[in-house]
Order: sequence, then C-alpha cells, then structure tokens
Amino acid sequence: MKKYLEYTIYQLHQAYLNKEVTPLEVIKEVIAALKEDKNNAIEYLMEKEALEKASKLVDCPSDNYFWGIPFAIKDNFSTKDVPTTGGSNILNGYIPLYNATVVQKLYDLNAIPVCKATLDELAMGGSGTSGHLGPTFNPYDNTHQHLIGGSSSGSAALVAAAIVPFSLGSDTGDSIRKPASYSALVGYKPTWSLISRYGLFPFAPSLDTVGFFTRSVFDASIALEVLAGHDFNDATSRKCEPVCYSKNIGNFNKNYRLATIKEIDEAITDQHILKAYQDLLNKIKGLGVVVEEVSLSKKLLETLFPTYFVISCAEATSNNANLDGIKFGPYYDGKTYQEVMMNARTKGFSELIKRRFVFGSYALMKENQNDLFIRAKRNRMRIIQEINKIFAKYDFIISLASSGVAPTFDNNQLDKLSDEYLIAENHLVIGNFAGLPSITLPLGFEDNLPFGVNLSGKPFYDQDVLIMAKKIEELTGLENISSKRCQK
Repeated sequence: MKKYLEYTIYQLHQAYLNKEVTPLEVIKEVIAALKEDKNNAIEYLMEKEALEKASKLVDCPSDNYFWGIPFAIKDNFSTKDVPTTGGSNILNGYIPLYNATVVQKLYDLNAIPVCKATLDELAMGGSGTSGHLGPTFNPYDNTHQHLIGGSSSGSAALVAAAIVPFSLGSDTGDSIRKPASYSALVGYKPTWSLISRYGLFPFAPSLDTVGFFTRSVFDASIALEVLAGHDFNDATSRKCEPVCYSKNIGNFNKNYRLATIKEIDEAITDQHILKAYQDLLNKIKGLGVVVEEVSLSKKLLETLFPTYFVISCAEATSNNANLDGIKFGPYYDGKTYQEVMMNARTKGFSELIKRRFVFGSYALMKENQNDLFIRAKRNRMRIIQEINKIFAKYDFIISLASSGVAPTFDNNQLDKLSDEYLIAENHLVIGNFAGLPSITLPLGFEDNLPFGVNLSGKPFYDQDVLIMAKKIEELTGLENISSKRCQK
C-alpha cells in the first residue's frame, strides 16, 4: 500500500479512477507516515479532519485532479477551526475563523488537508531553524546534520519524504525555491498577484507570493490551474481569464531564448554542480534553443541582499504590529497598554524576529527613511529595470538555484560578504523584486544530497515557464524524486 505515497498527484488521480485504492486507505497510510516522521516537519496533525473528509469520498470525477489528494499546509495560512501559529510562540493557541482562499479552493475540490507544516518563525528566515518547534531536517540526511532551507521547510520536507504529493508554501525571497533545490522538488513561485494571498499571514506584501511544492512539473501546472484567479478578498489579485496550463504544457517552442547571467554563474565555485549545469545548458542548446550569456553589474547584484533585508524588515514591522498581546497573542499582565505589549512581544518572539523588527522600525523612522527604506525601494527599481532589459531580448533567465547542496546546521563556511553568499545565495530574490514566475527543478546530486536549477520568466508568462520547465525535466530525467526512492 505504501507505494501510493510515492505517487504524484496525476498518478494518484489515475489510481482513484481505476478503483485501485480509496482516499480513506491512502489517508490512513499518510497519517501513519506523518506519525513516523523524524524530520520535525509537522506543526499540527489534522488526523480527525482528514479521516472524516476522506470517508465521505466515493467516486472520483475524471476532471478533478485534486479529488482525494492529501496535502500539507504551511502554518502561516489561515485554517478555520485548526490551530495556526506561524511557527511563533506569540500565536500559540490561535484558531482562525476562516480559511485562506487557496485552502478553501482545495477544500472545495475535495483535496484532503493532513497537517499544518513547520516553518521559520512568521516565515522570516531561510534555514528552517527558527520556528518555535525547533529545526526541520532534510529527509535526504538520516543523520539530521543538513538543513532543508526555509521558510517553507516543513512543506518541502513532507513532499520530499513522499508523505504527501503536494504542499502549500509562501515565497518572499526564495522561501519555496531554495528548499526545493535542497530537496529535489519542483518549487513554484508564480507571478505576483496571480494567486490570492487572502488568509496568508503577511510578511512583506510587496514580495510575498503564494506557491507550492510538487514532485513533477505537470503537477505544478494543474496546481496553478486551480489556485490562480482573482479573489474579491484580495485587491492585489489579478483579474484574468482562466488558463489551462496542463493542456498546453507540451507546446514546446524551439524559438525560446534563454539568458544566463555571467556574474551569478561566476559566483559559484562548486565544480560538480557547475558541470551538471553546463551539461544541461548544452542539452538545451541541442534542442535548437538559443542560450546566451549576458552580463549584469556585479555591484548591483551585491545589493540584492541588503535591499531585500531593508524592505522585508520594514514591511514586516508594520504588518506584525497587531501581534501585541491584546488583539492577538497571549495576554500578560501590565499596568499600561505599552507594558502589556512589551511583555507579550518579549516572551512571544524569538531573538531573530526581535532583531528584524528593531531593524525594520529603525528603517521606517522619519529621520532614517530616506537613507534606508526609500533608498532600498529605489534600488529595487534599478534591479527590475536591468532585468527587464534582459527580458526585452530573452524569454527566460536560467541559473543554479544555490551555490551548493544543503549546508549543515553548524556550517559557517560562507563568508557573508563574499560573492558566493551575496550573489549566488541571494539572486532568487530578483523574482520577488520583479514579481516574476520562477521555478526550481532538480538538477543532480552531490554526496547523495540534491541541488537544483532555477528558471524565471516575464511576469504573467507562467505558461511558457511551465512549458520550458517540463522540457528541462525531460532532459534531466528527474521527475517524481523523493528521499524514499533515493534511499532504497
């Protein structure tokens, strides 16, 4: 029976249509696997809810891929009557009164939520270590020495471990795509505004994007089909006609033009992954596709992280001001509102979150705004303008998703001022600055740990990104990869 846990969404859908297995049988296996999970990926197990929903599903409709599909929800999405903490002690015990739009859409399709997944606290962080339940471990390392990345750490771990075929995540800098690289997954961040963010705890709204993890590009295409669309509750969601991404995913165009950015490639020193990357580029060229190297100011690329840090911290400070121990969060005694708030925020937030809020508040102070926040926003526009120049000649930008495989928890080898850190480890944030559709795919393995390649396209060219990503998946042969399959 456990073989069904290694199925993709499409494969499980076919199994339901063929009456090979029932949703209740699958969910019982999923629940058992969740209880056995050793990667600390679960914030809250939705056992009762999942079994109840699965027991009511009888006949699978042929046109609903998500019927009976188990999925995990990153714990910064609001779930009605189910605890939602954002990975923070300040929200312990918080039970929302409504579902996030994307959660409700999946409910309405009779997909089955099985758990809330761990994350970096309030989705701030890229390591999967700052959540209040402790670090999330990479399923590809049974010794628990390697991280999986964040902030969507639990969502990635559960799909990588073949417990669920699909999970919801959010991406503010690379929070889906970097963990996808570290765990051999397809991690998709669609165009900003294509999917409603209603019910997603805000971190930095000008950057936040709802996305997801799957183990195949086709699964990513059907997920985008059902999740994309305008939402009355989210004024920033785009009004557009529905697109059947999966139907068109085979429409490969040999006239596509891909750009590689010289300065990003040069910032990576790992020869093994560079060779795998070059081999992939040669295979793409073999299809008749143009792949050319372009140059981008190194000085501008070195500003990616500081620009992101200033903007995200400033927006986060403002967005989380309601976590004060009165509107939300545990109540602590105090003689004044300020005293109650200070007690709640002191005990409710980790040191990392406190530092980010202090920095964000400093950047927003009237006397500092011009030198920090406004300056960062201007630099963001410079970066977008340079990226748009590339897209005036090319359809996609392709690059390695990170400088190497998942680091260990005690790894301090990367110099924070080096090109490898400032550029190679932070260039995915370009997709958030410009609102680009961006996908990470498995590329290879080094010492039994995966690494990935990233593809980004023009805003609202999600269909083309998925088409090209599908072709890359065919070239690498790395579809439906999981730690279970690799460790057999």
